[in-house]
Amino acid sequence: MTELSAPQELPGWTHTYSGKVRDLYVPADGDERFLLVVASNRVSAFDHVLEPPIPGKGALLTALSNWWFSRIQLPNHLAGEGAPEVPEAVADRAVVSKRLEMFPVECVVRGALTGSGFAEYERTGAVCGIDLPAGLQDGDLLDTPIYTPAYKAPLGEHDENITYEQSVELVGEKVASALRNASLKIFTEARELAAERGIVLADTKFEFGRDPESGELVLADEVLTSDSSRYWDADRFFDAGLTAKQRMSSFDKQIVRNWLSANWDRTGEPPALPDEIVTQTYERYLELYRRLTGQEPPFAPLAPSSL
Repeated sequence: MTELSAPQELPGWTHTYSGKVRDLYVPADGDERFLLVVASNRVSAFDHVLEPPIPGKGALLTALSNWWFSRIQLPNHLAGEGAPEVPEAVADRAVVSKRLEMFPVECVVRGALTGSGFAEYERTGAVCGIDLPAGLQDGDLLDTPIYTPAYKAPLGEHDENITYEQSVELVGEKVASALRNASLKIFTEARELAAERGIVLADTKFEFGRDPESGELVLADEVLTSDSSRYWDADRFFDAGLTAKQRMSSFDKQIVRNWLSANWDRTGEPPALPDEIVTQTYERYLELYRRLTGQEPPFAPLAPSSL
C-alpha cells in the first residue's frame, strides 16, 4: 500500500491515525469523549493511495453523509452541544464525533448482485451463506435486500466476508440482530428515496458502535456516500440497449478504477491520474450530491478549470 504523507497539523487537536482516505485526531487537552474525523481528498484503488488527490472530494462526502444523518432516525456519532469546534482549516470536510466502542463488523446490505457478491455467487450460488436463485447475472436487482456482513480486519489486512452466524460469534446474538435490522431498515428507506430521484442504490456498508455511557447502538463513520455505496443512474440502468457495463455506470471512483485497469498492470507504484480523470471523478461525486439532495453543496463547488 502506498505510504501516506505527513498528517496536517490542526490547532487544539493531536493526530492519532490515518486510513487510506480519513484522518483521526483527538483533543490536545486529553478529553477522551471526542474525535475529529477528517475526510481527506485522497483517492484509493487496488490498495494504493493515488496521486493526485481529488480536490473537493472530502467536502462533498462529508456534506452528503451529514445530509443522510439528518434523515436517518437512529442515533449517530455526531457530537452535539459541548463538543470542541471543528478547526477552520478543515471546516468543510470534518466532523467532531463522539467516542464509541466500535463493533468489528462491517454491515453490508446488497440490493443488487454485483462486485464481490456476484463473484462469490458465481463460485457458490450464495453470498455470505445466503442461497440465491440460479441464473442471476451481474447487476441483477434482488427482490429483497440481503444483509452480508464482513469482519473488519486489523489495519493493513483485508476485510473478510462472513455469515450472519459468524457475526453472532463476534458480537453476540442481541447485537448481531440489532446490526442486521438497523442496516436493512436504513438501506430500504434510502433505496426508496434514491429511486424517487432517478437513482438505483445497489449496495452500501454501514458501521456501528456502542455509546459507552448509554449503551445504545450508534450509527458511525460515513453513511450512504459514493465511497461507501454503489449508486447507478436509473435511466441508464433500465436501458435495455446498453451493455451491462454501461448500465452500471456508477457515481463513484469507478472512473479511476477503469483508467488504472487500462493503464497499469498492478506492479510497482500506480501512475499519476491524468487531469481529465480527476475532473470526471469530482463531477460524478458532485452530480450525485445534487441529484440526491436537490440542493447545491454547503460550499462553492469547484469549477472544472480549478481542478
